[in-house]
Amino acid sequence: MNKFTTLTSISLPLNRANIDTDAIIPKQFLKSIKRSGFGVNLFDEWRYLDLGEVGMDNSKRLLNADFVLNKSKYQGVKILLARENFGCGSSREHAPWALEDYGFRVIIAPSFADIFYNNCFKNGILPIVQDDEIMDKLFAITNEITIDLGAQNIYADGENYPFEVDLERKRRLLNGLDDIDLTLQYKDDIKAFEKNYFSQYSWL
Repeated sequence: MNKFTTLTSISLPLNRANIDTDAIIPKQFLKSIKRSGFGVNLFDEWRYLDLGEVGMDNSKRLLNADFVLNKSKYQGVKILLARENFGCGSSREHAPWALEDYGFRVIIAPSFADIFYNNCFKNGILPIVQDDEIMDKLFAITNEITIDLGAQNIYADGENYPFEVDLERKRRLLNGLDDIDLTLQYKDDIKAFEKNYFSQYSWL
């Protein structure tokens, strides 16, 4: 997992509430357990004018010019703004996979669905909770904004907006540690335990 320290980008204003995981990555694309390759189908039903299916050549599909993600000014964007209850619906981990594969590293919203919120941290995405008043200010900003995880601050248009994050989750993002990386930190202890255990219970 890539480390997260600071990030500067314009933000994508997705001014909708209750965006569920089926909107983030529709169910027909859940046939793979690889974490890559989902970005081209992120928000598929809003992004394209036709029905997407696995194996389609997305470069030949008709784009919905009215959908914000397709506007040229937002190409390469890494920060997503949304409204309350982002990531609701099913618990599919493919949703943060698709967001991260597209390039998003930060999502800022007034609230998140619990499972989605937890899955973001496991996949290198920083979900930030801000109240509606601050979200209104962020939606109005067209310049780049900076996210500083170490300082736990959003810097935008000369203002700063602090945010809360669990200290252990913060440590994991700063160091780029996913669940496997955390386990590997104790590989010597695990090997020592196994060696000792099987020497005592060799009949197992």
